[in-house]
Amino acid sequence: MALFPQGTDEVFRGVLGLLAGVPVVGTLVVMVLARSPLGTATFEPVEQPVQFDHRHHAGDEGIGCRYCHESAWEGPYAGVPPTSRCMGCHAQIWNESPKLAPVRDSYFQDQPIPWNRVHRLPHFVFFNHSIHVHKGVGCVTCHGRVDQMPLVQKVAPLTMGWCLECHRDPEPYLRPPESVADMTWRPPGDARETGHQVRQALGVSPRTECYTCHR
Repeated sequence: MALFPQGTDEVFRGVLGLLAGVPVVGTLVVMVLARSPLGTATFEPVEQPVQFDHRHHAGDEGIGCRYCHESAWEGPYAGVPPTSRCMGCHAQIWNESPKLAPVRDSYFQDQPIPWNRVHRLPHFVFFNHSIHVHKGVGCVTCHGRVDQMPLVQKVAPLTMGWCLECHRDPEPYLRPPESVADMTWRPPGDARETGHQVRQALGVSPRTECYTCHR
């Protein structure tokens, strides 16, 4: 009399096969999630300590990116403007609004507003804003139509693959440097042809070596 019923070997092999496949499937699931909006935190508006509406400031009033984020043209970080720049307007406009109380407190107490960061790269990734804007990469390419956002959200995944796609073939994403901060700019004709001309004029030669971003 057999100790185990017929077919036990096949069941046992099937169970072993399933167990062996769990790590593989699990790894694939993690990789997919890491690249999905859930993993990259894209399209999630970030609440801020002050209700700052880019639709009004950048859209209605036409305040350019460089007015508040001029350090993006000067070095690695875009940064945020000091409160004194906000008060340049709001000392006269809405200067008694309760919504702007944190701005006034920040200014008079000489303490920066604790803005919540929207675009965050891992600590082991080096990124320089200035080289990109001076080589014709528009703000909207990475940050989207900020002038249409009540609360800023990340629209690009900022993954290594996403960055490499542009470094390997930058021409569709390039524009004249004077139009870098123009949210509504469109190429006059074929985007690749325009990008090719910009690339030739500015000597754009993106690097793809690991140490370019991992230093």
